Amino acid sequence: MFPFLKLTDETITLRPYEFGEENELHRAVQQSLPELKPWMVWANEDYSVEVARNFIALTRAQWSGGVMYAFAVTDAQTGEFLGGCSLSHMHPVYHFCNLGYWVRSARRGEGIAGRAAKLAAKFAFERIKLIRAEIVIAAGNEASRRVAEKTGAHYEGLLLNRMVIGKEIYDAHMYSLLPSDFGLPAKL
Repeated sequence: MFPFLKLTDETITLRPYEFGEENELHRAVQQSLPELKPWMVWANEDYSVEVARNFIALTRAQWSGGVMYAFAVTDAQTGEFLGGCSLSHMHPVYHFCNLGYWVRSARRGEGIAGRAAKLAAKFAFERIKLIRAEIVIAAGNEASRRVAEKTGAHYEGLLLNRMVIGKEIYDAHMYSLLPSDFGLPAKL
């Protein structure tokens, strides 16, 4: 739907995942498993270079089709791979999406996820013309809740039996970002 593009706030850059960076993606995921595995169904010991390669190919195809916008999060100055952020589950009737993020363990606590979430949400409102970005966080994932709160996301409550991670069912906290949070009108 949109050409591949980069978004930056001069501290971080969001860009589509690139072919050839599967080794770096794999390393970041493997190094971050203790923090990711409890909350991300895809983060497990079986996450291989081949899985990373396939993920990159899939996300680029989905971007081209306007189905999902998955961004690699990188350091704006050095290009270092920092994590991922995505806009997924685009609702074609109600014009909202899911906003997700993760940051490699070695760079957690620097505000990277919040910066990424804000850049991605603004892209969703300005370019995709969505009216809402939902951040759905499994109960117990306090690190992701802190990120949502620091971005100024609106807390909307606890949703019962909202997520399945592995074989576990979780309640989930619902947060949202809106165009008005960025001084933008909500328009279709």
